[in-house]
Amino acid sequence: MEVSAPASPVLSDPFGRTVDYLRVSVTDRCDLRCTYCMPRRFRGFEQPGHWLTLEEITRVVAAFSRMGTRRVRLTGGEPLLRKGLPELAANIAALSGIEDLSLTTNGTQLGRQALLLRSAGVQRLNVSLDSLRHECVQHITGNDCLDHVLDGLRAAQRAGFERIKINMVPIAGVNEHDIEPMVAFCMEHGFVLRLIEAMPVGEQGRQTQGVPLGPLLEDLQQRFGLVRCTMPLGGGPARYWTSPGTGFTLGLITPLSQHFCETCNRVRLSVDGTLYLCLGQEDKFELRPLLRAGCSDAELEHAIRQAITLKPERHDFLARPEKIVRFMSMTGG
Repeated sequence: MEVSAPASPVLSDPFGRTVDYLRVSVTDRCDLRCTYCMPRRFRGFEQPGHWLTLEEITRVVAAFSRMGTRRVRLTGGEPLLRKGLPELAANIAALSGIEDLSLTTNGTQLGRQALLLRSAGVQRLNVSLDSLRHECVQHITGNDCLDHVLDGLRAAQRAGFERIKINMVPIAGVNEHDIEPMVAFCMEHGFVLRLIEAMPVGEQGRQTQGVPLGPLLEDLQQRFGLVRCTMPLGGGPARYWTSPGTGFTLGLITPLSQHFCETCNRVRLSVDGTLYLCLGQEDKFELRPLLRAGCSDAELEHAIRQAITLKPERHDFLARPEKIVRFMSMTGG
């Protein structure tokens, strides 16, 4: 009887943090141009020949899974623009050790693909939606796509997705007054609302004036009787509150006002095979040359371990925001 090799030790960075969460960008392209993410006329996308193939992506994720990674999130750009995404999701979901496969989308293509994604093994969805007003959505995204996103959300619920998370980035003078209607919308439909501080990633991010979430939380706590949740609702950095009377759940992601670097458990794989070790730093490691040179699984795992040693202690969003010149869509959010 053949005896399998023992599992590799888990990935740990120089600061003792276990890395068990991989975010995978399957494309840097998007059908929207959100003001905090990508310039309206941007065309500098990665060449398709430099994209990791679906097989290469699966191979990298498999290597991570052998080293203890349990959570994988598919991102973009807009991941639903990548051909073969349900097939990729099914291949990742079938990997030994992967316990949680999720996806972040802008929702415009979700109506057509929700059932395919669910059947492929995607367990959780995050959908970006910054307003319920057509004119505001048009202003932020450059496209009046609200009806398509709402259709996608309905399709996702019909497909069996539960506790869908709505990601909303409050922007001063743009959609800050849309938060309360969004709370009501999420209450009505059983969605989890997550408010995210705008991050100064790239020129677009630095030009976005976010809304302080601390005072906003205090107001929402008083209005809806929110209390802290004791159980996490995912593997990311959000902190959660719930309203016992309604079942409504609110999450906050505060990389600026209350950073979570000391518990960071994630790295990001871009579509061109670059591992980014921190959203707010330029530390990275390129895997594509190794994959295209025919590296062995052992060599790939060794390279990933080398990459993890580059993970910095914390981001520089506050001290040196000008350092990050790449756009959010290049990194995978």
